[in-house]
Amino acid sequence: MPDSSTDPQAARPIRVVGPPTKHQLALMIWLAVFPTLTVLNLTIGRSLEDTNPVLRTFVLATLAVPIVIYGLMPRLHEARGRILARRAA
Repeated sequence: MPDSSTDPQAARPIRVVGPPTKHQLALMIWLAVFPTLTVLNLTIGRSLEDTNPVLRTFVLATLAVPIVIYGLMPRLHEARGRILARRAA
């Protein structure tokens, strides 16, 4: 375990950031969902062109939800935490 007198990270207090407000969460979700759906539509939209709209929506949602939940939202939560911690400092 590093000694706190030599480790600069140990001297800093840890700032715990609370959960996002409804408005912050809505913005974060929009920032994750819109680009994801845009990229998916641009990349696989042509192959789903003649597909039933319900099936097309199902395929897009099946791909988009894991990308957003497991890929993008954790990064947006981290970015929000860094921004709020910087503001508090």
